[in-house]
Amino acid sequence: MTAGDKPSSAPDPKKQVSSLGDIVAGYQVKEDKGYITQEFQDFGYRLALQLNDLKHKSLYIKMAKEVDRGILERALSFVSDADHAESKPRLFMWKVKQLKDEKAAKMTAKTPEEEQPPLF
Repeated sequence: MTAGDKPSSAPDPKKQVSSLGDIVAGYQVKEDKGYITQEFQDFGYRLALQLNDLKHKSLYIKMAKEVDRGILERALSFVSDADHAESKPRLFMWKVKQLKDEKAAKMTAKTPEEEQPPLF
């Protein structure tokens, strides 16, 4: 591009921002009953879809509300990597329990500073 050339007025497709209407139009809820109004409800519903367990979607919505998001995402990643799982929902719940137990063990482990006797 020389100094006299003008930049092209055509927008770069990589830099275009999608409108909110386009994003919402691409998302379809597969049920007629019920509304998703909170982000955790959406995440729980997506968990149920990815695990192919819509029968228990209320459980996943409750977990999305109460359980640490990082634990749920790590468990979902673990399950999605397991190609030959007999029951992905069961494997997911097992992994969530394992990750919660690991987190609890780390929280209860005492640091050397906490092991010092009191000074009185």
